[in-house]
Amino acid sequence: MTKPNLSESLFTPQLIQQETSTLVKYILPSSADVNKSMDVNKSTHANTHTFRGEQPERWYRIINWLGWIWKGINPLEIQDVLSRIAVTDAERSHEHLLDTVIGYRKGNWAYEWSQQAMHWQQKALHTEKISVDPSEKAEEINKCWLKAAMLYNIAAYPHLRGDVLADQAVILANKAYENAAHHSDYQLKKLKFKLEGGKSVTGLLHIPAVVQEPCPTILVCASLDSLQSDFWRLFREHFSPMGVAMLTVDMPSVGYSAGFTLTQDTCSLHQQVLQQLDTIPWIDHTRVGIFGFRFGANIAIRLAYLEPHLMKGVAVVSPVVHGLLHDEKLQQKIPSMYKDIVASRLGIHHVDEDALRSELSCYSLKNQGLLGRRCAVPMLSVYWKDDIFSPGEDSKLIARSSMDGALLAIPSTPAYSGFSKALHEASVWLKDKID
Repeated sequence: MTKPNLSESLFTPQLIQQETSTLVKYILPSSADVNKSMDVNKSTHANTHTFRGEQPERWYRIINWLGWIWKGINPLEIQDVLSRIAVTDAERSHEHLLDTVIGYRKGNWAYEWSQQAMHWQQKALHTEKISVDPSEKAEEINKCWLKAAMLYNIAAYPHLRGDVLADQAVILANKAYENAAHHSDYQLKKLKFKLEGGKSVTGLLHIPAVVQEPCPTILVCASLDSLQSDFWRLFREHFSPMGVAMLTVDMPSVGYSAGFTLTQDTCSLHQQVLQQLDTIPWIDHTRVGIFGFRFGANIAIRLAYLEPHLMKGVAVVSPVVHGLLHDEKLQQKIPSMYKDIVASRLGIHHVDEDALRSELSCYSLKNQGLLGRRCAVPMLSVYWKDDIFSPGEDSKLIARSSMDGALLAIPSTPAYSGFSKALHEASVWLKDKID
């Protein structure tokens, strides 16, 4: 009997799983609940030309067009999948929200994106069997597996706890990403770090092909809605050409870190990883930098205060360190999906919004008594004007708090080149600090 492949064994017919938008409940009347039930979703719309994404009318999820394109997905492919979701007449959890189809079937978010991923997975497997120039073949296989990995990532988005279909998509995403690395010119090491309480966490170390000795390394702290593999282009286009390795670790409650909950000690998991870098033979632990994106910046900056002797510099992009966590007016502008993500990361499934706001204020690094104090670690903060997630004052506070602080403002348009500039400037700045 032929053994079914991983995709078939994971996505088999079973009891209907709880639909993503229903996983987080609200105890009190909530803007999030209202948004989910209204004919027209009135959540604040982020600019469609930024990498924060947009939450268009009649969609629960923030549609991150430019972010997904940056990860290697063709915009026509994105439009095709979204169209398939939109036109289905299957039952939805919220009648007027297109991406809330119940069950793993046509029109369901995880189903449609996974089907698209399987297309590239099959193409990769087919390419492995044909006879062509070995270098061209490896490049094509790598491209196909990477596309599959990114599409499975989107299938799992926004990575809420208890989303069984998303968890299955993550398994496939991680496997596809490993397969892509097998056909690349760089090395991918899957490292297991022991943590307190007998637990462990998996990190991915990306090593440039040209390096033959322990590498200077950047530890990447991702945003709340990302997987480790989402940062492959950061490595391939920015770190690798400089001979710098990249170590990624998933945010608590996501991916390989799914068994952990985000706490007020936001950097606890990453801190324990950082403390073990001197045991990794491929890493020059005396030349380590930290890169943080959005909420990952909260982790990165906190690490700078707690473990200054273990790093040479910290660069953050669109940091979430105080304003959004402290200011109720800013929180009211955030789309309902992002509120659900925050609650999910904190392990809260039944949300009292007043209690959640009070809890979030405790995650402010300024309220914790860190930001505002002088920090010996050089810190660069990059921000966009009118960013609802990251007010410019947060970045200015970071720069002022460092004894060697730097600040970079990026114009909102043109968005794609602006985002590339932000990553390039942060990468070059970090490389200078760890040399």
